[in-house]
Amino acid sequence: MPTNWTDRRVVITGLGVVTPLGNEVEVFWKNLLEGQCGVGTITAFDPSAFDTRIAAEVKNFDPSPAFPSPKEARRTDRYSQFGIVAGWQALKDSGIDLEKADRDEIGVFLGSGIGGLRTTTDQLKILIERGPSRLSPFMIPMLISNMASGMVSMYYGLRGPNFATCSACATANHAIGEAWRTIKMGDAQAMLAGGAEATIVPIGIGGFCAMKAMSTRNDDPQRASRPFDRERDGFVMGEGAGVLVLEELGYAKARGARIYAELVGYGNTADAHHLTAPSPGGEGAARCMKMALRNASLNPGDISYINAHGTSTQQGDIAETEAIKTVFGGSARTLAVSSTKGATGHMLGAAGAVEMVICTKAIQADVVPPTINYEFPDPACDLDYVPNTARPLKVNAIVNNSFGFGGHNATLVAKKFVS
Repeated sequence: MPTNWTDRRVVITGLGVVTPLGNEVEVFWKNLLEGQCGVGTITAFDPSAFDTRIAAEVKNFDPSPAFPSPKEARRTDRYSQFGIVAGWQALKDSGIDLEKADRDEIGVFLGSGIGGLRTTTDQLKILIERGPSRLSPFMIPMLISNMASGMVSMYYGLRGPNFATCSACATANHAIGEAWRTIKMGDAQAMLAGGAEATIVPIGIGGFCAMKAMSTRNDDPQRASRPFDRERDGFVMGEGAGVLVLEELGYAKARGARIYAELVGYGNTADAHHLTAPSPGGEGAARCMKMALRNASLNPGDISYINAHGTSTQQGDIAETEAIKTVFGGSARTLAVSSTKGATGHMLGAAGAVEMVICTKAIQADVVPPTINYEFPDPACDLDYVPNTARPLKVNAIVNNSFGFGGHNATLVAKKFVS
């Protein structure tokens, strides 16, 4: 194994997702390329009193294959269930034989932007209606945002580095980036990394409604999330999880792993500007992309595709467009840039990981997914957003952007694996 951290290469060998477009990677990928949309009227509760009554819900979800018992699943918040199932899928997909592996060398970084909001809501109702003596002893372990990461490590005996990132909508990209850094530094040989979120509950929807951050296109949910489109009026809440297995190259080769792609760069910056609004001109996002490219030893011209943060908000989409133009200069308008949140909604702390799975599949398949619902060009958003139809494209290298409330920015760079 390489001893110098700069010589240690990190590859992607396993993928897992739970999404509004499907709860397996291949089903999700197929539906995404077909331009399907996972947004509909909320079914988890009666949304009639809310300004926004639509969301991208996970459907037909069965956590049982990833849990030792139904009781264990019931004692786990929905966000953790999503993360555990996505982790189970990714580990299975990677082919790592845990009976032969040194589990001290395998870790988990699985974050959440908000954590167990459903548990918080349910237990608060019990507290108010029935008193503190009726609170569940599992309440705290269920709601804390590190528990999905902890439970994945417990279920599989993974004793390497373990923590949960929490940086709003940049959470999952930070988890993956820090896992990359951990392997590069030699502190682990393999990592499960990603994010999970489940906030389609009254207080979650109500809170974002109060901010006026979400679309109110309630009569046309399938067309409500429309990144970079002139008629966009806010994001649409999504839920789900994404997990990737990352490995040091020599470790992966030694066990004959199938390698999807190589993760080569990570950027992590702060806007230091505003609670929710991006810095003017996307300055923080631009610095983040530049850092990721520098760490990847790639030039802007080496990038084939950008999976944009692109949430369908007025300010955010403009700021990201300006940041891309700052970093990529004259080549910005020839780049394929798409936001898949038109199809999935915005999965908050899970978004970056699901989108990194998308980027990995794009590298593997040489096709990029579309920005659906793109109908009316916005003069302030003037890049090639791959409108409405997936596009065959030789994808040699990608940029994956995630930006969160609080001014958190995280960018990942991956490329085709060449031995």
